[in-house]
Amino acid sequence: LDKMGKGGDANKSNEQHKLVQEQQEHGEPIFEDFYFSEEPHWHLPRARAILKTHPEVGKLMGCSYSLKYKILTAFFIQLASLELLKDAPLWMTALCCYTLSGMITGSMTLALHELSHNLGAKKPFWNRFLSMIANTCMGIPAAATFKRYHAEHHKFLGEHHIDVDIPTYLEGNWFKNGHVSKLLWLFFQPAWYSLRPMILNSKDPNMYEFTNYFCTIVADLLVYSRYGIPGVLYLCLGTIMGMQWHPVAGHFVAEHYVFNEGQETYSYYGPLNWICFNVGYHIEHHDFPYVAESRLALLRKAAPEFYEYPHYHSWVKVMYDFVMDPYVTPFSRIKRKELSDEDFEAFRKKGGLCTK
Repeated sequence: LDKMGKGGDANKSNEQHKLVQEQQEHGEPIFEDFYFSEEPHWHLPRARAILKTHPEVGKLMGCSYSLKYKILTAFFIQLASLELLKDAPLWMTALCCYTLSGMITGSMTLALHELSHNLGAKKPFWNRFLSMIANTCMGIPAAATFKRYHAEHHKFLGEHHIDVDIPTYLEGNWFKNGHVSKLLWLFFQPAWYSLRPMILNSKDPNMYEFTNYFCTIVADLLVYSRYGIPGVLYLCLGTIMGMQWHPVAGHFVAEHYVFNEGQETYSYYGPLNWICFNVGYHIEHHDFPYVAESRLALLRKAAPEFYEYPHYHSWVKVMYDFVMDPYVTPFSRIKRKELSDEDFEAFRKKGGLCTK
């Protein structure tokens, strides 16, 4: 990104750091706005360049048939944990809710991510069927709504009011100053991801979403019939905690928050990729959204010169740096406004990219 509103070059970066120091000394707010770019996001031209240089990369595209087995394994582990904890003391249930259920539900949110790209099977129907199974582990319906908004995140990365992965101005203004405020922002991460779509880019529910609600409610009722309210809470609170102060939740910050001036997307090459469907290979994923998670490492290996960017090895360290670094706040995202107001309204009226 050659042209950026703030922090686009070394001189501006030095000016910004100096401004931060002066503002801290006077107790003033640090950042008032996002980084704004005048350029389209970089992934589409990168993909074209990679295919031109390494045409064999095209063979990596396609679904992963192992995905369904991973989802079913997680489903049965979650079910077994409910059974084993049925008469367990409260402290043990709470501990397992954070550790085991938080890990499984966090993993299943990323399974939904893969399935939103139809990477679990060739036919869309089976991807949706698998997403319903994965979603039952979570207790909270998410699969269908996530699919609708995630397609827009890829095509309109950083686009004002369309990419709901970007924080609102309310988040930026309320949680930009101090370690405690940013720690609280991480704690309320589930709320931001639930409320942003309704605030920024609301859509009428479609039949897939109603089906998702029905299947999740039925699954929760079945859990309730055998395990009572504690069983339902084990699933729902596991999902919420898995998006808060949890190692798996580090990917929310790691993927697109600007820690390196001008870099919009970041990859993570640590061990949690093993249980998180390689979502850490995030530059690779945005370059080629239809390369399944099981082949993203092969993509990086096939075109190594295109992936020599700063990256992470610890999501926990990413969250720690986000809280402790005064230069990184909820405003540390790259935004752009390529659509006119008329185009945005037309886009909104037709329900966005995914209406079915």
